[in-house]
Amino acid sequence: MSASDKIRPMENKPASTARLSVSIVLYHNPVELLLSTINSLYKASLMALNEGQLESVSVSLIDNSQSQAYGTQVQEALQGGQYDDFFLLNYIEAEDNTGFGAGHNRVLGELTSDYHLVLNPDVELADSALSRGLSTMINDATLTLVSPRVVGSTGEQEFLCKSYPSVWVLLLRAFAPALVRRHFKAQLDRYEVRELCAGDQAGEVLLASGCFMLMRSDAFIAAGGFNENYFLYFEDFDLSLRLGERGRLLFYPAMEITHHGGYAASKGLRHIWLFIKSGIRFFNDHGWKWI
Repeated sequence: MSASDKIRPMENKPASTARLSVSIVLYHNPVELLLSTINSLYKASLMALNEGQLESVSVSLIDNSQSQAYGTQVQEALQGGQYDDFFLLNYIEAEDNTGFGAGHNRVLGELTSDYHLVLNPDVELADSALSRGLSTMINDATLTLVSPRVVGSTGEQEFLCKSYPSVWVLLLRAFAPALVRRHFKAQLDRYEVRELCAGDQAGEVLLASGCFMLMRSDAFIAAGGFNENYFLYFEDFDLSLRLGERGRLLFYPAMEITHHGGYAASKGLRHIWLFIKSGIRFFNDHGWKWI
């Protein structure tokens, strides 16, 4: 049964003028998980459409994989989906892989939407996620970004909003054994803003995760999109700080997603090197904090 067989748009939906664009950057991601992401996005879009926050959705899938076989697999899988006309999918094969942020920036010059969602292909949205997120942004013009409550594959909460990092905290998170991390739990909890994010109240945050960034499109454009000098890692922190110059970033726990991702230290030496390289760039750009 397709997603469109489960939920249909209301014939007499409330009038809405909000247009949403979505960018998803691919790099050999599991196709089944990608389809789960798109189907959950579609269902969440239908709810937002029916509740009057949304008029149309344009989804761009930017494939950085540089693999014809993978690209064919993705396009064939997309053709099997059944989506209504308000929900458009556009597959873009990147000529070269210049990084996560650069992939998302490929849509920057063509955005005509009111809101833009940067979304990972390993995320599933709760049905109400877009309705709640968009409603919050529509009702508060001071917001430039809304960040969701995140749970992992096992149902445990992930704390992806952050305070400003220190070199010491990043080293602890990336390389320290569990026993050492427990000794510095209070410091790590402050970095993960747990006092706020473990609760059920919305609150302002400094840094949001790139796995799900629901933004005002004009703020994303005015900020110049992602800094393409970051190939991978810390580009979301850098963008968060620049969006913060234009408005508030809000952690909004009523908007929920499931994230099936992982951490750099678990992905091999190349990812560790990219993490360190981007971390150095971030501190050079925004100021070093050692402890």
